Amino acid sequence: MLKREDFLVVIPAYNEEKTIGEVIRRTLPFADVCVVNDASLDNTESIVRSFGRVVCITHEKNTHIPQATLDGMKYALNHGAAYVVTMDAGLTHKPEELPRFLEFPECDLVIGVRTETENVPLYRRLISHTATLLMNLAIRPTGSQLSGSLLRDATSGYRRFSRRAVELLLTRKMKARAFDFHTESLALIARNGLSIGEVPISYEFSKSSFNAKVLRMGIQMYLDLVITGRK
Repeated sequence: MLKREDFLVVIPAYNEEKTIGEVIRRTLPFADVCVVNDASLDNTESIVRSFGRVVCITHEKNTHIPQATLDGMKYALNHGAAYVVTMDAGLTHKPEELPRFLEFPECDLVIGVRTETENVPLYRRLISHTATLLMNLAIRPTGSQLSGSLLRDATSGYRRFSRRAVELLLTRKMKARAFDFHTESLALIARNGLSIGEVPISYEFSKSSFNAKVLRMGIQMYLDLVITGRK
């Protein structure tokens, strides 16, 4: 039977002093927490360190979502965690929905599908739907032998990774530089035959660092995955 110490919630954070304390307080009843403070310029680090039970990894330079997430995963792996759950630091994900991930049967990647949303701009909805469609094509191109249902939300960052999935990602040379980490990690896990499941979650849009540059990186990542077929 799985225990609390089998799970670690990894939360990348950059200048999240307004929300990180509440995220931690609402998460701790369910699982242990590791916050990767990605060179924040505000009080994020001091707030995180005020929680004695929370691991705080601090970057001297801002590395963005991919490296912050991978460093949290590396810590989890080195300290015996069987699963890593990734969560947003800005309260777009509800910590109270963690049991949906913790109680999910054995699976290498569990993706939180945003079935209930609030305040999400139309352009963000369109981008997410388009990215999911394209990722299904990238993962299962014509003639592919990969089985399973089509994914419903390829860009959601609320996820549970198995130890096997974490080990896979840590042995690959990741190219992602921003939110494209979500699609890159998904493609590598799927192409290596690891199992993927989905759970419904709610999502409340607040602020976002998404911009034209991030969109361009996402497109470049998709093309790289399709052209190289890497796994």
